[in-house]
Amino acid sequence: MRNLKSIHVVYAKWCPHCVPTTVEPVRQKAQELGVPCILYDIDDPDALKKGDDLVKRYGDWSADYLIPQVFLEYDNGEFRHVFTGYSEDVELTRRGISNLIASPILKRNRS
Repeated sequence: MRNLKSIHVVYAKWCPHCVPTTVEPVRQKAQELGVPCILYDIDDPDALKKGDDLVKRYGDWSADYLIPQVFLEYDNGEFRHVFTGYSEDVELTRRGISNLIASPILKRNRS
């Protein structure tokens, strides 16, 4: 059985879909689950490179991809893309993140 190792978020500080709409609830959920929340701010050149790689390999990639994007990393090395923000409306992104946070996919690891 795989266990959640960390949650990754590709985001931008200036994006209302990202901060506080996505980053804060995901950070809180990660803390509740006892796993790190790893943030990739696309305005930081080092983080952008890592975030781009994550989105290219596992996410919703395009040259001007949507943010935020959320990924789960498991202890077996698997990554799973679980969320992309909705460009149409911040409220849609908020509801999507709320649904993700409440879903069984984000549950406590087995001890």
